[in-house]
Amino acid sequence: MPETRSINQNISPKLLPNFLNLGTVLRIVLLVNGIALLGVVSQSASLADMRDSFLQGSALLQPVLLISLLLLYGLNPVLLRVAYWQGALAVTAVVAAVTVTLDVLGGDLFSVLGDVGAFRYTRHALVGIAVTLILLAYFRLRALALSPAKQEARLQALQARIRPHFLFNTINAVLSIVRSDPKRAETALEDMSDLFRMAMNEPHEMVELSKEVELARQYLGIEELRLGERLKVHWDTQNMPPDALIPPLILQPLLENAVYHGIEPLAEGGTIDVRLYLERNEMHLEISNPVQARTKPRGDGHKMALSNIRERLDLLFDVEAQYRVERDDGHYQVHILIPYVKGQSA
Repeated sequence: MPETRSINQNISPKLLPNFLNLGTVLRIVLLVNGIALLGVVSQSASLADMRDSFLQGSALLQPVLLISLLLLYGLNPVLLRVAYWQGALAVTAVVAAVTVTLDVLGGDLFSVLGDVGAFRYTRHALVGIAVTLILLAYFRLRALALSPAKQEARLQALQARIRPHFLFNTINAVLSIVRSDPKRAETALEDMSDLFRMAMNEPHEMVELSKEVELARQYLGIEELRLGERLKVHWDTQNMPPDALIPPLILQPLLENAVYHGIEPLAEGGTIDVRLYLERNEMHLEISNPVQARTKPRGDGHKMALSNIRERLDLLFDVEAQYRVERDDGHYQVHILIPYVKGQSA
């Protein structure tokens, strides 16, 4: 069975950059070119001189940057398994080796100010090592700075799930059928117990999608006791990989909002459409529901749940996750896109 990953405070954050992450790669490219441009500006006497120096330096810089990122992309699984200092040393060695190799192969193409021989290769290698150490320090500090924010976001996620109206509505739904249908009331109490046990258990970074779907179905089953035929749910899971890993407590808050802000205010009720599918190695989670035209969401729980989900997606996936909300006069849809993570590859 695929493992989930614990995120309690005793586990240290990932201090090495994740070279598989698009946001990390973009930051590296921008920072490296920014540092190079700053160095050129500090040594140039005119705009023309600055332009020529930057273009000449880029002849070596861009190939080194591209090849280094490709190599580190392939080495990323290994780097994540070793100690931080070993990973940092490996990253620095890769950059230095790529710099010297390309410098030697480039010959006079990369010669600046007539420097020749071993000094030129040493100087370029030292510059590459210095920039690498600066970037490693930046990503280390960023990881340490984000660690408290991640823990706070997860605590907020737990608090968002145990909102008073959800607890009261669930209890009322059970109480309304205790005498008329004790067996259904007992089942509802068991589902309610599972929901709160999930909310209070130690959180995890990633959980199996099939477990999240099971939890969401239990929640909707409780709400169906309260709303009856007014609540209908259509599940489209034909192309859903059950072993895909997603952040926990994503589906249930969205479904709760769909019920509370969409179905419940409508006298005739409505249908919640849930579509979960894999496309081009990306997981798509779509939840849509009818809403009253030209009305504002009830209370502030709606904003709290959505902002909480956005923050967790940003912390876990950076720019590789997308969160889109569409609303018209009678329809509301949330579409979440995250990278497909399977089993122990998480």
